[in-house]
Amino acid sequence: MTAVIASLVKAVRQLLDPAVLRVLVKSVMVTALVFIALAMGVWAGLVWLFEWLGWSGGGLAEAAAAALIAALAAWLLFRVVALAVLQLFADEIVIAVEKRHYPEAAARTQPVPLSREIANSLRSAGRAVGFNALAMPVAGVLLFTGIGPALVFLLVNAVLLGRELTDMAWLRCRDLANASGSANHPVSGLERALLGGAIAGLMLVPFVNLLAPVIGAAAGTHLTHAGLARRESKGNSNA
Repeated sequence: MTAVIASLVKAVRQLLDPAVLRVLVKSVMVTALVFIALAMGVWAGLVWLFEWLGWSGGGLAEAAAAALIAALAAWLLFRVVALAVLQLFADEIVIAVEKRHYPEAAARTQPVPLSREIANSLRSAGRAVGFNALAMPVAGVLLFTGIGPALVFLLVNAVLLGRELTDMAWLRCRDLANASGSANHPVSGLERALLGGAIAGLMLVPFVNLLAPVIGAAAGTHLTHAGLARRESKGNSNA
């Protein structure tokens, strides 16, 4: 718990770092463009549907329906799209954090190729959609409780987010870990879930949700390096 809080505090403090700000602006712009394209696609689809059904005078109805569907999709898909977009710029966040706080690691690790970042982004989006779809029947069963579905989705996304946010840094450090024979993830499952839960909570807050993915990526980098430091310290003490 202490390590997670410390990583989040450090991440928030670095939001004004020019390198982090650049990623924040780029990720927000790309995410906005994705949802604009989604809204335009929905509108075009509704126009075609209304014409096919022979409904007349549907201009206002089309616009209202498109706006409603786009808003609902934005609410449901924001976490998926925002994290998938951030994966494209994840290396820049990790590098910015490492240069400021872990210069020795920054000098030894290698940037992740763009092709690998795109693949990670697609896998991230696929996992998010898949696991949330699997959680829907459970949420449906708990619908009568009122708060049950929200807790189910919060738990699922906490686990998913914790993994994604720490993997962004772990991908850069893993080659070094392989060289030392310690390829398992240095951040515990509990720490990843706590980080994911905190970021999932921030994503529910308007405007703050735009900052949440970047804060999470920076915090995940701190957690990963803290875990590696603990592992190294433990290895030295056992030597």
